[in-house]
Amino acid sequence: MNALELLQQSPVMPVMVIKDLDTAVDLARSLVAGGVRSLEITLRSDAALEAIRLISQAVPEALVGVGTVRSAQQLDAAVKAGAKFAVSPGLTPDIAQAARRAGIPFLPGVATPSESMYAADQGFTVQKLFPAEAVGGVALLKAFYGPLPDVVFCPTGGINAANAGQYLALPNVKCVGGSWLTPDAMVASKNWDAITDLARQACLLQKG
Repeated sequence: MNALELLQQSPVMPVMVIKDLDTAVDLARSLVAGGVRSLEITLRSDAALEAIRLISQAVPEALVGVGTVRSAQQLDAAVKAGAKFAVSPGLTPDIAQAARRAGIPFLPGVATPSESMYAADQGFTVQKLFPAEAVGGVALLKAFYGPLPDVVFCPTGGINAANAGQYLALPNVKCVGGSWLTPDAMVASKNWDAITDLARQACLLQKG
C-alpha cells in the first residue's frame, strides 16, 4: 500500500490520543465496525507505542499508524511496534531519510508552498496540510492546486463534521484528519456504539 491508497481507505482518518491502554483495542474495533480502518495514533501520550502494538495484534483488519512523529528514533520505534504508516507535523532531512528507510506510507506536514515543494522533492507528494484551518484551510488548498497540481493532501487541524465536506470537495484532497470521531467523553465512558455511529457518518462523506 502506498500513501495515496492509504488516503483512499475512508474519507476521514481519526487522529487519536490514547491515554488509557484498556480502551485501545475496543476503540479501534468500534471505528473499524463503522468502516474506518486507517487509525492515526499520535505520540502525544506515554501509552501510544503500546497502543499501536496492541491494536496491530488484536485488530488485524485495522491499518494502525503513528502520528506526531518528530524524530527518526520515534519513527523507527513505531514501526517496530507495528505501525503501518506514519504522519508528522513537519519534515526534516532525518525524518525524510527514516521514512524512506522504513518503506511505509508517510505523510509529512506542510503549511506553505515552499514546504510542500521541499517534501515533494524528498519523494513525498502525498502530504498533510497542518494546521489546516489556522494556515488558510480550503482557500489555501484551492490556491495550492494551480502551481502544485500533482500534490495530494490530507488536511488536519480544526476540521470537524461541519466543515469536512468543504475540504473533501477539493480535487487535491483525498481524505481529512480529525479528532471528532473519538470524543474524550465517549472514550472515557466506553460508549463504543456511539463511536461506531460517528465512524459510519464519516464514511458517508463523499469525495467531490
